[in-house]
Amino acid sequence: MASEGRPVRRGGLVGIQGPLQVFDEDGKNVTPHPLFQSDPNTATPRTYGSSSTWISNKSTTKSGLEGTAEPGSGQDPTLSLSAVQVGQEEMEEELTEADLDQRVDIYLSETDTLWMFDMPSVMVSVEAEDAGRVLERNKIYADICKTKAGSERFEERMVQTLAGAAKNKEVQCETIIMEDKGMMVTSWDLDNSLDASEIEPTSRAEGFGATTGGSSKSPTTKEQEQTVSVSSDREPDITSDRGDTATASEEDEEEEHDKEKKDEGKEGKGLIDPSMTINKTPEEDAAPRLEQLWSYTCDLTSGHSVSSMAWNKVNPDLLAIGYREFDSKDQKKGLACCWSLKNPMWPERIFQCDHGVTAVDFSLASPNLLAVGTSSGSVAVYDVRSRNDAAFLDSSASLNKHTGAVWQLRWVEQERGATEGDKKERLMCISADGRVTEWLIQQRLDCIDLMKLRRTEREKKKLPGEKERKSEAPISQQAAGMCFDFHPEDTDIYLAGTDEGHIYQCSCSGKEQILGTYRGHKGPVYRVAWNPSSTDMFLSCSADWSTILWHRDSQTPLLTFSSVTAFVHDIMWSPKSAFIFAAVKESRVEIWDLSVSIFNPVISHTANPEANLTSILFAKNTNCLLLGDSLGGVGVWELFNLDAPGSNKVGTLHDIVCPVGAV
Repeated sequence: MASEGRPVRRGGLVGIQGPLQVFDEDGKNVTPHPLFQSDPNTATPRTYGSSSTWISNKSTTKSGLEGTAEPGSGQDPTLSLSAVQVGQEEMEEELTEADLDQRVDIYLSETDTLWMFDMPSVMVSVEAEDAGRVLERNKIYADICKTKAGSERFEERMVQTLAGAAKNKEVQCETIIMEDKGMMVTSWDLDNSLDASEIEPTSRAEGFGATTGGSSKSPTTKEQEQTVSVSSDREPDITSDRGDTATASEEDEEEEHDKEKKDEGKEGKGLIDPSMTINKTPEEDAAPRLEQLWSYTCDLTSGHSVSSMAWNKVNPDLLAIGYREFDSKDQKKGLACCWSLKNPMWPERIFQCDHGVTAVDFSLASPNLLAVGTSSGSVAVYDVRSRNDAAFLDSSASLNKHTGAVWQLRWVEQERGATEGDKKERLMCISADGRVTEWLIQQRLDCIDLMKLRRTEREKKKLPGEKERKSEAPISQQAAGMCFDFHPEDTDIYLAGTDEGHIYQCSCSGKEQILGTYRGHKGPVYRVAWNPSSTDMFLSCSADWSTILWHRDSQTPLLTFSSVTAFVHDIMWSPKSAFIFAAVKESRVEIWDLSVSIFNPVISHTANPEANLTSILFAKNTNCLLLGDSLGGVGVWELFNLDAPGSNKVGTLHDIVCPVGAV
């Protein structure tokens, strides 16, 4: 029983005091049930002290399920005690072979999957339901990529994503000019236009030719009578109004004549060739022609002259242009600007120079380096990645710098002095002081001389009876270097043009080693250019109005091209054809196709009548041509119907020039 609210324990051992039981304050039996419940059909030995007793599990389980017996109920207390001691004492059990051979079923189950990260696959099984749709979509994308290569409808451009950070960009453009135009139309104009649409095409063409003949006189009376007679044949009811019709047609033709004059003036301002007519025949449409796309110009470059242009060798969208000033009365500082195709109205980088820029070129090994030569003889290297306009390297501290203008410079890869198979890029320059130099890119710029161009005495014919005269010594023993070009295959060989009109073939392997001299020009040689395909031929242009084609092994000109009496400032071979080259002659540009004609250019176009063309550059990826002029503008022109020679044309340049002149 419970005493003073405390539970009372009875019996600690079997056979002495009975099983343990727990009662609450109300006298209810709250003894815990056993935790271990074995199979009721098997007997398990139980050990108590030193003796063991076999107890049926059925009775133990029954007592465990039904609870412990109340005091005085008559139930055996030993069974209840044994049920409690089952979970407390160690069970000893021996397994037989039958137990080991008995089959045991084990069921494994897994919990629900917890998704921590899900990335959709970019691959689809060929047995999937949507495999056919995915293959069809991939085929369409492959066809688009194949069509995009070499097409003018697709251009690669960088874009910003929609989720990108907000950016502020300032763009400078020209002021948009708006004009209001109007005209007054009378009933006579409506009637005349209706009558003109009913006239036969032949008579209309004759009338148009009479109005565009260039004279401002009105049509003759005979022509008026013919016009009226045609009208009377068509409409016999209005013969009485012949005089009024003649007056109206005369006024209409005068208005058309004035309108055509205005159109011709607009064509002249728009830099369109007057030879191009409005109504073109199919033959004229198929003829080679030039059309202007846009121009690189701004207020900063206005008044300067374009001296040189160069594409970046890695990024074809980046163009470097050098500017200088010709007029010595108003000397301006030179400019070296980097333009992008994305903004033709303002350059991406502007480098101010104290003197006019005469030559620019990008490096191939380090595409961010831009070499600039000036009219004072200095050479500077700029880093276009930096927004600072200060030079990265400068030759101002060099003791061996040029004393004349640097007319041309080039980054050239040569194996000279390097390990076998390893080419090193070198910066070469030619100057008006008669030196061809190599610049060493170190902590500062310094140069070594590769060649000193010497003047040659001209042989004068002695007249009969004339006394021998002492030869006068030239003012300068060195000839001014004007241009050079390195061989496309063997970069140790290069050509150098001088102000005497001579071209020297030189070698970098030996000091002052001249391999040959080509004499054919009567004025300064402005440009020499090796043919990129037929590497044993080269072109040269001069102030003597001529362009000459040379062979490397012959000192006699193969072909001489002279179409107009004008200085030839620049020439360049087309990168897509060994037969096509371009030349600029003051205000005109000429495109020559030697597979078509060696006597006349296929295109002769006046690009800008108000300025002289100074430099030329072909685009590498498209059929475009860049023309720089003396007003600071660089026009981009597209070439039409000027295809590279196919299989039906001659194979090499030798097939054209060999019948003309044997090498």
